[in-house]
Amino acid sequence: MSAEDFLPCDWNGLSDNVFSLISKEWMLITAGKIGDWNTMTASWGGLGHLWNRDVAYIFVRPTRHTFGYLERNEGFSLSFFGESHRKALSICGSISGRDQDKALAANITPCAFSAEGGSWQSFEEARLVLGCRKLHAQDLDPSCFIDPSIAGHYPERDWHRLYVGAVEAAWMRKA
Repeated sequence: MSAEDFLPCDWNGLSDNVFSLISKEWMLITAGKIGDWNTMTASWGGLGHLWNRDVAYIFVRPTRHTFGYLERNEGFSLSFFGESHRKALSICGSISGRDQDKALAANITPCAFSAEGGSWQSFEEARLVLGCRKLHAQDLDPSCFIDPSIAGHYPERDWHRLYVGAVEAAWMRKA
């Protein structure tokens, strides 16, 4: 299998429940290019409409290896796999790309997806891939937390950086 096993799709026609897609199914956030990339599992983020664009927003702590890749690259991909790849997503969320090859450890195959808006790193085993171009990045400011319980998610005070990306392309695995 390869990127040729996917068809470009209209993300506006997706029938997935975005709340379940991200919080229950999880996703891989990937930044970089073939040969120089990193990925991480995430269950926080969202999809929506902002600044007259369809967007994805993600949250990444500066301590994560993927953070540097997000900072150095114009965009990122969001890859969704389904329950059959839960173990691979667990591996990608529990080991660091600084220490070992996550794709090898998780038994997933890196590949590149290209469209008019650019190119994105993802994985052959994904069922859905969104290619995003960064529009905005901003560190969360704990002084802005209205609900004080939110600070409990940050015992190390390693506040996430919010990235907003314009969805530029989407691919769905061929049936």
